[in-house]
Amino acid sequence: MKKLRKFSGPMSGLILLLLIAACSSDKTSEYVERPVEELYNQALADLNSESYAAAAQGFDEVERQHPYSVWSTKAQVMSAFAYYQSNQYDQAILAAERFIELHPGNKDVSYAYYLVAISYYEQITGVERDQKVTRQALNALQNLVRRFPNSEYARDARLKIDLAKDHLAGKEMAIGRYYQGQQYLIGAINRYRLVIEQYQTTTHVPEALHRLTEAYLALGITDEAQTAAAVLGYNYPGSEWYEDSYALLDANYLKPEANDDSWIVKAWKTIF
Repeated sequence: MKKLRKFSGPMSGLILLLLIAACSSDKTSEYVERPVEELYNQALADLNSESYAAAAQGFDEVERQHPYSVWSTKAQVMSAFAYYQSNQYDQAILAAERFIELHPGNKDVSYAYYLVAISYYEQITGVERDQKVTRQALNALQNLVRRFPNSEYARDARLKIDLAKDHLAGKEMAIGRYYQGQQYLIGAINRYRLVIEQYQTTTHVPEALHRLTEAYLALGITDEAQTAAAVLGYNYPGSEWYEDSYALLDANYLKPEANDDSWIVKAWKTIF
């Protein structure tokens, strides 16, 4: 079973819901085929037995047969959760977004935003693949944190934001290395620059600075090569990447030295 963060909304108090459903009836509901309590309880039972696909269908049936029942609103977000647990991520996103649209003020809406974000996040693939879904995950996670910064889901979202950014930076590095290997140095520099400017807090920054040192030096742009190495040494003085950059410059009778007019320095203007 997935290690999804504990949900204090519709997933909490399942026993209480069962007890309430067992001893109450919604007289305003239209019982088309089966009573709403029976449908809802069966879906909960499927959920608890980890029959997630059946649970999702069951919660959908609650809404279909009893759209005006108080249980219908609960069933909508529970359906999204069940779809997520059954790895039907597109369905989970659709269900959660529908819940958000219909019930923007509901107490469980922050969890619906979380389900959208985590459903995108679970679909992230390796850096060799297209990263559209990673960007979708990042946008959804940032949207959750922006709307509900103090929610119980925001902390997990912030961690996943960092991981998503690291993944996107890794994609840029992979392309940059390929370009550099093909001697398309301007294209490589542009990719490394994206890492420096957009993903400065990721683990790929030290290598990006070293690759900039290599690429600029190969192009004969020594002041930028020296600047990249200087910024690398200032921020990551003990890294192997700095040792490699320093050795590379030294072999060319140069030393790390920052040019204040360089875009690299400006990217770190709060430090320098």
